Amino acid sequence: MHTFRRSAALLALSVGTVVSLPALAADDLHYNQISLRAEVSQEVARDLMIVTLYTEEQNTDPAKLAAGISTTMNKALAQAKQVKDITLRQGSRNSYPIYDTKGQNITGWRERAELRLESSDFAALSKLTGELLTDLKMAGMDFAIATPTRKTSEDALLKDAVSAFKARAQLATDALGGKGYKIVNLNLNSNGYPQPYMRGPMMMKAAAMDAAPVTPEVEAGTSQVSMTADGSIEVLMP
Repeated sequence: MHTFRRSAALLALSVGTVVSLPALAADDLHYNQISLRAEVSQEVARDLMIVTLYTEEQNTDPAKLAAGISTTMNKALAQAKQVKDITLRQGSRNSYPIYDTKGQNITGWRERAELRLESSDFAALSKLTGELLTDLKMAGMDFAIATPTRKTSEDALLKDAVSAFKARAQLATDALGGKGYKIVNLNLNSNGYPQPYMRGPMMMKAAAMDAAPVTPEVEAGTSQVSMTADGSIEVLMP
């Protein structure tokens, strides 16, 4: 019995010794490793203009109401299709009942339909918007970074971020007295590319009801976008 217990103890000690070796080896892999972070940024123009227009009416006859809304929207769509480089998207369309003061009986119906226009040609879209405002109303004017512009910006920032990370890696290596370094891991992340934001009807120039079509003022602005490079290096000592 004692012989069995002694053998089991020796086996446990042997297994424990073998298991500890990889752990020590794993610790050695992190020797002379340091974490670094570099960030670069640039101003990017919001070069995509987005205008949301709508029509809203009410009628006691829901069929006549829907027909009137459709006529107005079809006219606007036909007019917009004549302008080049403008993307048309029909937005939401919904109707709901109007109740009497007691909230019991339906006295009429109200319907609203939206039209969304997108273009990088601000002048053309502004002119079209002013013309469409004779029949429609403006829900808002948004600005965003167009997809091709975003890709070009991200590609340039990626190169700059990697260069900045390498410069910091070399600086850290020199500070530690190393003869060189190797990158263990590197993660690149971009941020700051804005979603379209609403600019309300206050952007419109004031005009009388019988005046010529109003052309919306345009001030797209820019966004500061950035790219970060997070990673770690192993410094090679002499």
